[in-house]
Amino acid sequence: MALGTEKTTTDLDQKASAVFAGKVVRKDLVRKVKVGANVPVFVLEYLLGKYCATDDPQAIEAGLRVVNSTLAENFVRPDEANKAQSFVREKGTHSLIDKVKVRYLSDDDKYWAELVNFGHRFVHIPDQYVRQFDRLLMGGVWAQVKLRHQYDDSASGKKSPFRIEELQPIQVATFSLDDYRSARAAFSTEEWIDLLIRSVGLEPTGFDHRLKLLLLTRLLPLCEPNFNLVELGPRGTGKSYAYQELSPYVILLTGGTTVANLFYNMATNRMGLVGLWDAVAFDEVADLQKMPKEVVTTLKTYCESGSFARGKESLTGHASIALFGNTNQPVEVMVRSSHLFVPLPDAIREDLAFLDRLHFYLPGWEIPKMRVEFFTDHYGFVVDYLAEALRELRRHNFTELLDRHYALGAHLNARDVKAVRKTVAGLAKLIYPSGDVTKEGLGEIAELALEGRRRVKEQLKKMGSFEYHQTSFSLIDAETREEKYVGVPEEGGRNLISADPLAPGSVYTAAVDSEGKVGLYRLEVGCSPGTGKLKISGAADGEMKEAIQRAFAYLRGHKVEMGIAQALDTTDFHAEAIDLLGNYVPCDAGVALVVAVYSALKKQPVLPALLVLGDLSIQGNIKPTHSLAEPLRIAMDNAARRALIPLENKRHFLEVPADIVERVDPIFFGDPMTAALKALGMN
Repeated sequence: MALGTEKTTTDLDQKASAVFAGKVVRKDLVRKVKVGANVPVFVLEYLLGKYCATDDPQAIEAGLRVVNSTLAENFVRPDEANKAQSFVREKGTHSLIDKVKVRYLSDDDKYWAELVNFGHRFVHIPDQYVRQFDRLLMGGVWAQVKLRHQYDDSASGKKSPFRIEELQPIQVATFSLDDYRSARAAFSTEEWIDLLIRSVGLEPTGFDHRLKLLLLTRLLPLCEPNFNLVELGPRGTGKSYAYQELSPYVILLTGGTTVANLFYNMATNRMGLVGLWDAVAFDEVADLQKMPKEVVTTLKTYCESGSFARGKESLTGHASIALFGNTNQPVEVMVRSSHLFVPLPDAIREDLAFLDRLHFYLPGWEIPKMRVEFFTDHYGFVVDYLAEALRELRRHNFTELLDRHYALGAHLNARDVKAVRKTVAGLAKLIYPSGDVTKEGLGEIAELALEGRRRVKEQLKKMGSFEYHQTSFSLIDAETREEKYVGVPEEGGRNLISADPLAPGSVYTAAVDSEGKVGLYRLEVGCSPGTGKLKISGAADGEMKEAIQRAFAYLRGHKVEMGIAQALDTTDFHAEAIDLLGNYVPCDAGVALVVAVYSALKKQPVLPALLVLGDLSIQGNIKPTHSLAEPLRIAMDNAARRALIPLENKRHFLEVPADIVERVDPIFFGDPMTAALKALGMN
C-alpha cells in the first residue's frame, strides 16, 4: 500500500472513530473471533464494541479475552442444549446469549418464549419485554438473557421451570436518523462509500469506483421497500453475505418454502415472511424449481405491487426480494449463445412477466471472488447500527429525487421508470442519506440504475418478445435537454451497430466487393470553426477516400439549395472512417458522407440503428450498390433495424431473404437531399 493511501486510510479510521464514537468497530477483530465462534456478526460486534472500543493494543487483547470467555461461557451451541438446561438447573441462574422468539398461546392466555439454541420452547417471559421489543413476536431477536430455574407446582396450565429475569436485545437500543444524517456531512462522498464498504468487511482501496457501487447495490433491498434484485455470477463472490450476517431484519432462505410460509398461512391466520422481514433473499434461486408452482405465481404478483391474495383476503407486504444464483459459463458465452437469465430455474427462466418485474440485474461476474487481501483491517460501522440506519431509511421516500436534475428517455415504459426511480432512491439513501446530492452524483447513480434495468430488458428482447424491443435507455438533462444513452458493458462487443442514436455527424455504412465480401464502417464527421475545408483520416483511403471527396465537392456545389451555405463556408470538417470488421473492403461512401455532414451541421443525430448505402457522382446522380442481400445480412446480424437504400436498388429488394426483410426496414431515396432528410427522420 502506498504511503499516501495508508495515510488516507488512517485518517478515515480516525474520523470514523471520532464522528461515530461507539458505533464503529475494527473489522479484523470480528474476523479473528468469528473464526472460532459460529455466531452472527452483529452478536460479535456487540461484544467487541462493548469490550474492545479502543486503539490501545493491550486493552484490545484484554477485551478479546473477555469476548472469548463470554462466548465460551454464555453462547449456547445447539448440540449442548441439554447440558445448558442442566447447568441452569444446578446453578439456579445463568446469563446466556441466544435467539429469543415469543408466541402468544390463547389456551394459556400467556406469552411463551423460545430460546432456539437452548432448546426450550416454553420459557416464562415478563409481558413488559414483549411490549418493549415487539420484534420478539416477529421472528425473534438475538439477546443477552438472564435465566432463572424455579419450578412452581402451584401454577395452573402449562408448567415450565425456566424464567427470563432480564433480557437485553443485541441491537441498537435507540437510533437517531437525524444524527446519522448530520454525521454523514463530515465525510466526502468517496470517504463515505469507503466506510460503507468497510462496514461489510471489505477493503475498498483495492477496488475501482464502479466495483464499489456494485457492492453497494447488494444493500438496496435493505433500505428500499419492495425492491426486486437479481444477482447471477460465479460462486464465491459473497452474494448472500449481507443477508446472512449484516442485519437481524432480513432472512436468507436456503432450500424450499411454501406459500403459507412465504406469504400467509390461512390455517393459522398468520402473515408470512414478506410481512415480517425487511428483505427475503433466496440463497440459490434454482431452489424455486423445487417449490410449488403457486409460490412462483404469488411471488410474481407480489413483486409487481407488494400485494397478494390469499383466500378472501388481499394482503400487502413491504419486504424486498433478492434472488441469487450461480453462473456456470463465462458471461461472454452467455451473451453470444443465449441470454443472461440462463442460470435461472425453468420455473421462471421463460416467464417474461416475472422477469420484467425485476428492478435491477447486478452483474455478479464483475465482482471478484473473495480473497484474504480483500478483507479490511480498518474501522467500519457496527453492522447492527448500519442495519438500524438502513431500516429507518426504508420509511422515507426518495423516488422523486431524480426529477431535480433529470428526466428519463422515451424508451422507458412505466415498469422501467419505476425500477430506475427505486434504484436511484436506494443508492441515494445509502450514499446521500440526507438527500443532499449534487447533479453529478445524481447523474452517476441514475446511469447505474438505467444500466441495471436495461440489462433486464435486453435479455427479454433477446428472448423474442417484440413488446420489449425498446431498450435504448437514456437520461435527459432537465436544464440543457442533452440526452445521454446508457448501455450495458457486456453487450459492447456483439452488436457493432448501436441501437442507441449516435452523436450528430456519425453514420454506419457498408459495401460489398466483387467477391461478395462485405465491409462495415462507421463514418464520423467532426466540425470546427474554419473556411469549409475537409480533412480525411482513419480507414478512408483509395476508393473510399475518392468517394468522400467527390461527395464533399457535390455539397460545396449545392450548398445553397441544401440550405447549408453559411454553415459550410464557416466550418472545417474532419472525416474519419472506422473499419468495424477489419477486413479492408473498399467502400463507396458518398451518400454516407452527405448524410454525416448534414447531420453534423444540423446538430441532429441520424435515426438509431440505421445503415446508409449508395454512392453519388460529382453531379449528384445516385449510384446503386452492387448487391443488397450481403450488406443487409451483415447489418441485421449486427443489430441494424433500418437501411437507407438507393431507389434504383428497389427491384433488388425482392431478392433479399425474408428473415432480413422482417428485421430491417428499407428507406428508399432518389437524391442526396432526400437521403439526408430521411436519415434524420425529417421527411
